[in-house]
Amino acid sequence: MIKKTILATAISTAALMSGLASADEFEEKNGFSFKEIDSSADAADWNTAAPWKLPKGYIQKVVSNETDLNVYDGGRDDWPDMNTVNETGPMAGRFLYRTHELRFPGNQPVGGALSVVDLKTGETTLLANDASWDAVDGIRWTPWGTILFAEETSGGRLFEVELNDDLTSVALITERGAAGHMAHEGIDLDKDGNVYVVDEHRGQTVGCALGTPCGGGVYKFVPDSYGDLSSGALYALKVTGIDGTGHGKWVGPIDPDNVRESGTAAGATSYQRPEDLEVIGNKLFVAVTEGPVAQGFGKEVYDSRVLSVDLDTMEVANFVKPGVNVTVEIGSPGNADYETGFDNVDNLAEAPNGDLVMIEDNVPSDIWFASSRTNGFGASVKVKHFASLTDAGAEGTGIYFSPLEPDTLYVNIQHSAADDGDGTWAISRKDRNKH
Repeated sequence: MIKKTILATAISTAALMSGLASADEFEEKNGFSFKEIDSSADAADWNTAAPWKLPKGYIQKVVSNETDLNVYDGGRDDWPDMNTVNETGPMAGRFLYRTHELRFPGNQPVGGALSVVDLKTGETTLLANDASWDAVDGIRWTPWGTILFAEETSGGRLFEVELNDDLTSVALITERGAAGHMAHEGIDLDKDGNVYVVDEHRGQTVGCALGTPCGGGVYKFVPDSYGDLSSGALYALKVTGIDGTGHGKWVGPIDPDNVRESGTAAGATSYQRPEDLEVIGNKLFVAVTEGPVAQGFGKEVYDSRVLSVDLDTMEVANFVKPGVNVTVEIGSPGNADYETGFDNVDNLAEAPNGDLVMIEDNVPSDIWFASSRTNGFGASVKVKHFASLTDAGAEGTGIYFSPLEPDTLYVNIQHSAADDGDGTWAISRKDRNKH
């Protein structure tokens, strides 16, 4: 019996390894393939000309920084936050649009801002700003050719931008209040034109007027008509299971002017700082930046995670979780006890082959890739360490692959230690045809 068990295990392992090898070959041919870096960066490695520690075969260059456009002068950093390009329509892929996450009261009377980079000429210009905009954060191109962006503050607003034909100036900006007021960060849309958003709130420890847990939810806005966000119904994700996983459903409609309380009253699940989300195929991925806090101890049970929501079956799983399918970070870089790991996941992006890219709101900010292949529990079968930010104290954010430029990963750096160091970088593979 023991011999049969050993033989069966050997056969199963061989089959698994064969499957992984085939999948790895597929990724090498079709994905953003790389050999993992050995560890996170140390501040001692900082190089202002190349702030990202990268795998062999990859290069980095500045797309635009504060020497091209200094939105906030007087020694204030520009805090570029999230990126998108004009993914459809005339000149698709030419213009990169960015939000700038400056907060009140330090940047009055300028307020929040949007900028645009002409990727063909390199020219960077101010697209729009308003003294009333606070902590402008998430940004997304819509299938009908507009831009959505939002504020990260409590009760923050979601706006839609209609551009002029030159795509570098604004025709109209309209608040889309029906999609909800909350601490917006992530924004994404599905093929039917539904809009997904999150409330970046510590729902499990801070709560709201209804108590704790409250808020920190995941929401779906269903417009009355495709491409028209002026009216519709807002729903909240309710999950029945352990630790916010299990079977989910959309509950509501809820009150868009009182999202935290009305969502919670409808039974919505509260998470601990959901920050970004990404729709890939039929799955919605949600970055939950903090883990739940153990009662009486005040410490996180684990350091953040990424959830997956199957939009067909509504099953919710831990897609990436420290200690399950990625290492736990221990200590701080430079210390003898430091161990590289996954901590404080923040922004998400879709890789060219459909895998999920993740970046940390952490020191150092690390970038990870998670395979879209999952095990029986919904967890990615492979999470790989791609890059690490050497700029001490800075944060990497806004990871983004343009569908028109699959060989380039765009990423922003905020509050850099370098003068005029806040900006957008492009990371790409070296041209293998050049020697």
